[in-house]
Amino acid sequence: MAKVKYYYDTETCRYEKVKASKADIAFNILGLLVVSAVLAVGFATFYTQMFPSKEVAQLKEEKQELLTKYTVLNKEISQATDMLSHLQQRDNKLYRSMFEVEPIPMEMRKGGTGGAEKYKHLLDDNLVNETLIVNTHEKLDNLKKQMYIQTKSYDELMKLAQNKNDMMASIPAIQPLSKKDQTSFASGFGMRTHPIYKVRKMHAGCDLSARTGTAVHATGDGVVIKADWSSGYGRLVEVDHGYGYITRYAHLSAFDCKKGQKIKRGQLLGKVGSTGLSVAPHLHYEVRYNGKPVNPINYFFNDLSPTEYQQLVELSSHDGQSLGGGSDEEDHNHIK
Repeated sequence: MAKVKYYYDTETCRYEKVKASKADIAFNILGLLVVSAVLAVGFATFYTQMFPSKEVAQLKEEKQELLTKYTVLNKEISQATDMLSHLQQRDNKLYRSMFEVEPIPMEMRKGGTGGAEKYKHLLDDNLVNETLIVNTHEKLDNLKKQMYIQTKSYDELMKLAQNKNDMMASIPAIQPLSKKDQTSFASGFGMRTHPIYKVRKMHAGCDLSARTGTAVHATGDGVVIKADWSSGYGRLVEVDHGYGYITRYAHLSAFDCKKGQKIKRGQLLGKVGSTGLSVAPHLHYEVRYNGKPVNPINYFFNDLSPTEYQQLVELSSHDGQSLGGGSDEEDHNHIK
């Protein structure tokens, strides 16, 4: 029963009952309703958390199961990515180097997939864990792209492997002169004093001394693309071996091949001479890979023992005069 409140009226000197206004009554009722609602929500929440319904419990279980599966999936994707990265490195550093082909740049292997906008259609305003879903799709797309590039690389290597015998027969691998016919290794690859101009110039090959008429042999299979006079080179034979390799045989006294002829390693190309810019009978021999001159002694491995090769390396590193200026291509424009 509600308590009756009184107040003392100083005019009448009596205690009078406090009469509540309608506003006070309404406010009290509203406050009671609010408190009741808050308590009801609190009790309902507490009850739901402590005693969830069968449907809610099932949804929580499914959510936890999905999160677990996502975690396992991301772990497996990371492991597959690490394994693929290992294969990519072996591909670039081992397999492709074995076949002397350029490695695939890592930025090409690991190109982007377009960012989160690409996966906008997967997202929903009410979808939770959006970041997890987008990241997983990005990882999968990157993995699939890298796997595709790797399979293409293996296709290329497979073709190279099938042509390995042809490639090994084509790459320059012997000396152009027989060791018994060669009198000396006159000059090596690098900066040398020009025999005519007496200035230091790049010598793009090596000079092998021999008597005039000594047989000159092809150092690998290929096609003769030049057998003609070539200014400073004199009589010159040029052979395209494929796979980026071209060899030159200069200062010849005679030709034993013609342009367009297919030749085999060891086949006779011409005779040693002293034509063009030359001060003594010798063979100027060049190896060019992808258009750039490289040291020919690195391609004598079929004819030399390790000891002989080391001696040749030391000899070729000595600064001396070349016997011919055939490798100085600018001279070709001045002397016929």
